[in-house]
Amino acid sequence: MTKILMTSVRDDEQAAIKEFAGENDVEIITTEKLIDDAVDLTKDVDGLVIQQRSKLPTSIYAKLRENGLKQIATRTAGFDMIDLAEAQANNLTVTNVPAYSPRSVAEHALMQIFRLLRKAYRFDAQVAANDYRWFSDEQAMEIHTATIGIIGVGRIGGTLAKQLKALGATVLGFDTNPREEMKGTIEYVTKEELLQRSDVVSLHVDLNPTSVGLLTAKDFALMKPSTGLVNASRGPVVNTADLVAALKAKQIAAAALDTFEGENEVVMTDRRQTGLGDVPLVAELHSMDNVILTPHIAFFTNLAVKNMVDFALEDVLTVLAGKKSPHEVN
Repeated sequence: MTKILMTSVRDDEQAAIKEFAGENDVEIITTEKLIDDAVDLTKDVDGLVIQQRSKLPTSIYAKLRENGLKQIATRTAGFDMIDLAEAQANNLTVTNVPAYSPRSVAEHALMQIFRLLRKAYRFDAQVAANDYRWFSDEQAMEIHTATIGIIGVGRIGGTLAKQLKALGATVLGFDTNPREEMKGTIEYVTKEELLQRSDVVSLHVDLNPTSVGLLTAKDFALMKPSTGLVNASRGPVVNTADLVAALKAKQIAAAALDTFEGENEVVMTDRRQTGLGDVPLVAELHSMDNVILTPHIAFFTNLAVKNMVDFALEDVLTVLAGKKSPHEVN
């Protein structure tokens, strides 16, 4: 019977794992540990599925090869935690899950767009302080009167565009490879025009060398003082120091961040006692009443979790059978 090791497994994944094992007659060994600390467990398995944001230690690839592994499957869309050159040098096929549920992230972004347009961050702070007044500068925008700019019109950005269009919003898009089929839904413009015209800008790009620092001080300077920013893609896409400065200078109004620089140090940690002193930029974002932070949970829905488990495990079986997975990234 094929044995597969899954690392960084959460309780909410266990039902999908058990179901897949029963339907496919495989044995799945799970651990809460990162692969960094579980490499010895790969001696007696045929396949490996990981999920983590931190980079794999360089030494791990040779150990996996020595233990007889042929692949690494990450049950995430992002795969920047894996050194593809090292994996290739050790004959390890790498797969990811590029489209576990575009709706999960798109719906989260839509929720945050509504919160920014309705200035929920202002009322949350006031009510928390027992201030139940409302002020003239807190007047909201109805979605059908708003212009929403989407940077990165792929699976997730395209899904969000369709949702926004159905609600009557004007939807602008910037993408290096505009899709013809989206042109009835979205108006493609330059990045500069999108930033200048949008009431909310929503980011949906992959993390790669061209997207790191995609938004910096010069970009925030183009935006209207009333504009909000949603980042449900990857933290390094936005220069956080520049964002903080723009928020403080009122160059833009607010930000809703599910991903942010420094998240690797704080996501899935309990900071109630220790605070955020070791991650000053995150601490600054946390202290601002015009910033909404969530701990990288845009993906976290019932369907997305099941798909991430199922697709990653299917890729393992495909590679072990000597076939080519459509999700190979190296």
